[in-house]
Amino acid sequence: MMLLWLILIPFLGGILAWAFRGPHADAPRWVSIAALALDLPVLALACRAPSGAWLGRLNLPWIPQLGINFELGLDGLSLLLVLLTLLLGIVSVIISWTEITERTGFFHFNLMMSLTGTIAVFLALDLFLFFFAWEVMLVPMYFLIALWGHERRIYAAIKFFLFTQGSGLLMLVAILALAFVHQAKTGVFTFDYFALLGTPMAWSTEFWIMLGFFIAFAVKLAAVPFHSWLPDAHTEAPTAGSVILAGVLLKTGAYGLLRFAVPLFPHAATAFAPTAMALGVIAIIYGALLAFAQADFKRLVAYSSISHLGFVLLGIYAWNALALQGVVVQMLAHGISTGALFILAGALQERLHTRNFAQLGGLWASLPRLSSLGLFFAIASLGLPGLGNFIGEFLVLLGTWQRHPVFAVIGAFGTVTAAAYALLLVQRAFHGQPRKIEAPDLRARHIAVMAGLAAAIIWLGVSPQPVVDTAAPSLAALRASAVTLGPGAP
Repeated sequence: MMLLWLILIPFLGGILAWAFRGPHADAPRWVSIAALALDLPVLALACRAPSGAWLGRLNLPWIPQLGINFELGLDGLSLLLVLLTLLLGIVSVIISWTEITERTGFFHFNLMMSLTGTIAVFLALDLFLFFFAWEVMLVPMYFLIALWGHERRIYAAIKFFLFTQGSGLLMLVAILALAFVHQAKTGVFTFDYFALLGTPMAWSTEFWIMLGFFIAFAVKLAAVPFHSWLPDAHTEAPTAGSVILAGVLLKTGAYGLLRFAVPLFPHAATAFAPTAMALGVIAIIYGALLAFAQADFKRLVAYSSISHLGFVLLGIYAWNALALQGVVVQMLAHGISTGALFILAGALQERLHTRNFAQLGGLWASLPRLSSLGLFFAIASLGLPGLGNFIGEFLVLLGTWQRHPVFAVIGAFGTVTAAAYALLLVQRAFHGQPRKIEAPDLRARHIAVMAGLAAAIIWLGVSPQPVVDTAAPSLAALRASAVTLGPGAP
């Protein structure tokens, strides 16, 4: 039952945060932090009875007449992503302390509901439940952008909703098609993940159903050419919304590809792998070049996310041990480093009321703590050896080299372009003619958060083995379920 409490605690915390919105403006913040902090020991307790690759399982009847169960499972991969969700959730509450001053109860309700849906996505093993959780995490994010965002927030929120909701409906059609095909072959109508694995079907049927899953997850991953919603959503979202969107929600797309799109359709994934890997390297280069051209701090970081997540797509379809290890490390490192850069962008917006590079520059003299942290996370983003992003990208490229050397070579150019836009960000925002700014530097609350994120990205770069070991059994099980995916897998 611990897996159920992992979902219920943030859900109930969101309701209480909204209920306590009265005269004490800080009550919703403390309730949200308490709920997310309480989920951490619950997550540890959920891992106490491992069975093979699975650390915990729960299967309760939900709508048995339709073959739908409330089935949850926790393995090493979902453990790491749920942990990232909880930690970035706590960070998001803390950094929005002074930014969000209106309707704080409803803000934290939506934040907690989005986190609840995300946790359920990482745990769901019934495909209908997975779709339900997928929809739950999207609607609150729409409200976070539309109600607490910046000037063009309504446009960005509607664009986000149309892209993600449309792709979600496509995924629902693909899920139903898979269930009906399974029923036609076995006589059993079910949405159970393990039952649907290995469902026999014609190759063309497998390919089209797989494509429905792929497009839905690629939209959420912001893979080219499904990426155009992301820069607008990031630019207009409040800081906490950007952190959750980049650090957690984008990872649900990668998780869906790892858990469902490849293992459920191994033959179609084999045929589609070169196309998916080509889209990955296009995203790496294209996102980096567009990041270099941006005049807004947040838009630069948003386009850099497209580039970084191109490595994730590339590694997933390389589908060997090294590449998949790199994918896991890259997802965690991207969530930490990009989330930190969005926090700094929000701090600049709050102090200077602008993120435009033309109105920045020379900030190091007046805001040395903010500027030095900006330099650190910029070089983390470009993949400096010794930091987490380097480990993830290196492992992905090494694994890709074993499968498709040409894609590995092209993808490696992304590390060069990353250096260009990261150093441009530092030079245009923090260096240049010193300016006198009548605004406070980062205070203790922000410094504590940023120090924790810096320690995490250093630890991930210096000692990634615990992360790799945690994910290894689940990655091995996923690879075993899709053994047909191409030559070269060790």
